Amino acid sequence: MAAISSIRNLGPAMEDAFNRVGITSAEHLREMGADAAYAALLENGSRPHFIAYYALVMALQGRPWNDCKGKEKDALRVKFDALKAAKHDKGRSELEAALDALGVVEKKA
Repeated sequence: MAAISSIRNLGPAMEDAFNRVGITSAEHLREMGADAAYAALLENGSRPHFIAYYALVMALQGRPWNDCKGKEKDALRVKFDALKAAKHDKGRSELEAALDALGVVEKKA
C-alpha cells in the first residue's frame, strides 16, 4: 500500500488528517474519491478549506494543485460549498470529534 503523501500535491499534513479518519493509503483515498474523502474529514471535525479541497481533486486527477481555473474552479467551489453545508458542524470542535471517534462523547444531532 502506498502512502497518501506519495500522491502529487498531498503532503504529510493531509496524510495525517486522512489517517486520523481511517483513510490510510493512497489506494483507499483513490477508491473513495475526493468528495467522499473530504466529507470524512469534515464529519470528523476538520475545518473546511477550499484550497485543500481543490488540491485534493487535482491530486487525484494527477494534475498540479494550481491547475484548476475558471469555470472548473467555480464548479468545484459549488461542490465544496455543498459538502461544507452538509458535513461540517460549526459547533463541533476537533477535540469533540476525536473524543467521539474514541467513543467518549456522542455526536451532536
